[in-house]
Amino acid sequence: MHLNSWRLTIVAIFMLGEIGAAYAQNAAEQLQPLMETTAHRLILGQQVALAKWDSGKAVEDAPREAQVIRGAVKDGVAKGLAEASVSNFFNAQIEANKFVQYTLLADWHRAGKAPEHAPVDLVKNIRPQLDEMQKSLIAQLVDTVEIRKSKTCRADIAKAVGKYISTHAQGSGPITAGTLDRALAGACMP
Repeated sequence: MHLNSWRLTIVAIFMLGEIGAAYAQNAAEQLQPLMETTAHRLILGQQVALAKWDSGKAVEDAPREAQVIRGAVKDGVAKGLAEASVSNFFNAQIEANKFVQYTLLADWHRAGKAPEHAPVDLVKNIRPQLDEMQKSLIAQLVDTVEIRKSKTCRADIAKAVGKYISTHAQGSGPITAGTLDRALAGACMP
């Protein structure tokens, strides 16, 4: 009888290890849509930077940022998300996007020019895209609630970022692991 209980314990430990590994793999996979949309939102930061280069406007736009967060919170709460969770997430998204803009603008100032580009209309072209991404991000936050409130959330996010970066190493422009890390800093729920 004692030998059987040892066997059961060993089998249980092995299975828990397998389940844990499968969960980690599964969590990184489940977070990929959130990762993709976040990266796409950051890539749009280049277009925002070009619009601000052309207009001479500042990166900081506190009224617009507050409007975005209010809208996201309203949409997120309607989908069952906690207000603070949505606010933290979108604040991190905005801060990362501003980092992309500051970095690009500084690079262009050092070079004395921005890359050749067609005029960028922030209000007519870029903001509608950002608004659509906000809807996608809200849906993806809903889809990943369990992962985002787990004790392993930070590790799961880090692995998902690593996976995204390794599969999109070419042509991602200003999107780096650090930028994605910042954009997703508010994803995990306390």
